[in-house]
Amino acid sequence: MSPEWLLDEHGVPVADALVLSHPEQYERLRTACPEAAPTAVLAGDPCWDRMLAARPCRDRFRRALGIRAGQRLVLLNSTWNPESLFGDGGSDDVLPSLLPRLASEFPADEYRFAAVLHPNIWHGHGPGQIRAWLDRARRAGLTLIDPLHGWRQALIATDAVIGDHGSVTYYAAALGTPVLLGAAPLAGLAPEAPVHAFVRDAPRLDPALPLRPQVEAVVRDHRPRPRPAEFISSVPGESATRLRRLFYEALGIPEPDGPALLEPLPLPPYEPPSRTVPLLVLTRLLGSGEIEVTRYAGQHLPADSAGEMHMAVHEDTREVHQLALADVVFRYGDPDDARFGPPEPWTTESLTLHPQCTLAAFVSGSGECTVRTRDGELLWIRAESDADADPAVYASALYAWLAAGRSLDELVVRGLTVRTGAFTHRTTVTRR
Repeated sequence: MSPEWLLDEHGVPVADALVLSHPEQYERLRTACPEAAPTAVLAGDPCWDRMLAARPCRDRFRRALGIRAGQRLVLLNSTWNPESLFGDGGSDDVLPSLLPRLASEFPADEYRFAAVLHPNIWHGHGPGQIRAWLDRARRAGLTLIDPLHGWRQALIATDAVIGDHGSVTYYAAALGTPVLLGAAPLAGLAPEAPVHAFVRDAPRLDPALPLRPQVEAVVRDHRPRPRPAEFISSVPGESATRLRRLFYEALGIPEPDGPALLEPLPLPPYEPPSRTVPLLVLTRLLGSGEIEVTRYAGQHLPADSAGEMHMAVHEDTREVHQLALADVVFRYGDPDDARFGPPEPWTTESLTLHPQCTLAAFVSGSGECTVRTRDGELLWIRAESDADADPAVYASALYAWLAAGRSLDELVVRGLTVRTGAFTHRTTVTRR
């Protein structure tokens, strides 16, 4: 709101109308650049109004991202200056240093991560460079959100945000979402602006401490603050009406009959995570046919991890050298895909291609997989009810059961119960 942005070389306002969303912005404008104050129009925030209208669609937005029941979505958000969460490509940038730790400290079946990066980050570095920098994180399950058309839906869908002083993080706080600031510079913010107070008071992410307890604490202890929502817009739900009136007044023609309407936020395309990095899997036998499975997409396990460890590797992994170390090799596909053949011959071929692995699993549906053991047993594992777990987890649970020397016959009779985090998944095991 400074004169160099709002006035031309003759001291005349550049814009015929300067749209504001709240009266406090007018007071700041009048102080910073009184010459532009007569152009101010209070017209609300159409972006905010669209998000408010789309909040009932939250579950659909989560399903579009492939979020499973019991999974917590954490959105990583960065604005576009060197002090932002993403930074400027230097060695001290926060987000690039966090990504490997997020994969190593958060169980893959309990947490999902998505990133909303300011469009200027994409334009400044180029999409190819952004994807190259984030390549391993993407193959570990990070979803890159469309910076123009998908970020509002992701913001509605998320359970927590790790962000900075940018507007998307402030929108998250206004929606009542728990926020941790990974970058929080105050120097570039007007001291009297509401976002300054937000950045000053919001909880901070401490990179020197374990990350998962900090995220769990901010979600558990969160109490929404009314201030961000109050200052986003003083006229929520009215932006379409006010903006259309302004536009037609500027054109000098009558406004159309009928209500002014905003385009609803579209349902994004279905984009489940694509994890092709090797997975480090911890298992514990809890009882008769019951196994706890915790999978990590990082290169290291958490320091406090416990249980028996094995490695499960997607057949399409870029880390092909890890296939020789895999205990479980798996893939996802249509059972009628002629490139692999039906699941049964694929499992035989996979065990031949990877002679060191113990078990091969073909995930052919939302709740089922076909598994062949090194001993030649061909099994079909299927969820008993509507499944909301990755069936590759069932294959790792079966591996843990057999590695402990337990009887396959017991699973065929009783079924296999798999626990991931707080969720329990009951399956049937059938010999083929």
